[in-house]
Amino acid sequence: MRVRIRYTKSGKVKFISHRDLARVFERAIHRAEIPVVYSQGFTPRPRLQFGLALANGYESDAEYLDIEIDDERLSAGGSDMAAYAVGLPGLLAPHLPTGVVVTAATELEQGTPSLQDAVTSCGWDFDFADTDAEMLAAEASRLLAESELFVELERKGKQVREDLRPLLRELTVERRPSGALLRAELGTKPRSVRPAELLAAMRLDERPRRVLRTHQWITADSGRREPIELDPLSPHALERAS
Repeated sequence: MRVRIRYTKSGKVKFISHRDLARVFERAIHRAEIPVVYSQGFTPRPRLQFGLALANGYESDAEYLDIEIDDERLSAGGSDMAAYAVGLPGLLAPHLPTGVVVTAATELEQGTPSLQDAVTSCGWDFDFADTDAEMLAAEASRLLAESELFVELERKGKQVREDLRPLLRELTVERRPSGALLRAELGTKPRSVRPAELLAAMRLDERPRRVLRTHQWITADSGRREPIELDPLSPHALERAS
């Protein structure tokens, strides 16, 4: 059985690397005595599949992890599979650091694509303390009006130029009492646009005081959806919408 969990990463824990966070979850799964499937070989590791990596210093309301559960061990313990999946947030909560909160879990159907393959875009919030909202909106409009948006990047030790414009899905600006909020949707196919690349393309004197990943989107024939939709009445969903 594969179970997908959704979790947050906020506060001081934002400085934990993606690799270190994987170790945090491995320890939490072990301490919670979750019957996870292990890899073969001399150094068995729990079979975990993370979604798109989150860079150090960024926070998120929408991180995902797929866990492969050992069906035989679970059945031997008398647990119902679907109920066990839904109860994973409560099992993991006591063993995770402050700022990492599992907000939902669900059993996956056979053949569900991996997060790396399925996610087509991400939503981001950039919180600016002193930037004028009108100036930020004008800069966002400038980028959206461009037919090409080339940036200089380093790939395997070489400088390359890439056009970000096809992956820039949406840019909107909201005025805040203390600054402005830039909201963006950035594509992930054929590669992910990093928030730092978007900021490098904008003519801004100030860096955002906070960068938050708000969504990871999967595009399907019926539209787009998140890997796990939060209950709109849940505390986490209400907090995200506020």
